[in-house]
Amino acid sequence: MARLIWLMGASGSGKDSLLQALRESPPSGLLVAHRYITRAANAGGENHIALSEAEFLRRQQQGLFSLHWQAHQHSYGLGVEIDLWLSRGLDVLVNGSRWHLQHAEARYGQHLLPIALQVSLPVLEARLRARGREDEAQITQRLQRAATPLPAGVQRLSNDGALSETLHAFCRLLGTPP
Repeated sequence: MARLIWLMGASGSGKDSLLQALRESPPSGLLVAHRYITRAANAGGENHIALSEAEFLRRQQQGLFSLHWQAHQHSYGLGVEIDLWLSRGLDVLVNGSRWHLQHAEARYGQHLLPIALQVSLPVLEARLRARGREDEAQITQRLQRAATPLPAGVQRLSNDGALSETLHAFCRLLGTPP
């Protein structure tokens, strides 16, 4: 049974690094989807498909997103191509949103595998400070959000150690060889 793997994690938890590593060397039968975002392609962070607000709205109106949401003053979408990939028996990994997990659950039901990439709060704080994108108030807010308990049924994936360890643990969660 093909699964939509909904990867969530606090800003600074290492989602972009994990997604990039899985794009370069995915387990058999796994595709990593790109998100469509109304953010410049060179904005840093996630490898995404940049759309203008107008283009995003046109695609949304034409039913070209399987899921879409608003966050951080941007629009985010997952293209309908993920449904085609799932119908062909492929597992699909997406950079999801914890705050929009219920929409993914409603659409994909038992085919959804929610995974939360987690790091300890001291590691997260150090990563946020090192990247220098947030001020003190934003760092405090991100740490508070990261400490919020996860919804029931979400698998935890630790990323406190080396990325190679996280990749192996991810493959174990999927039940596939690394």
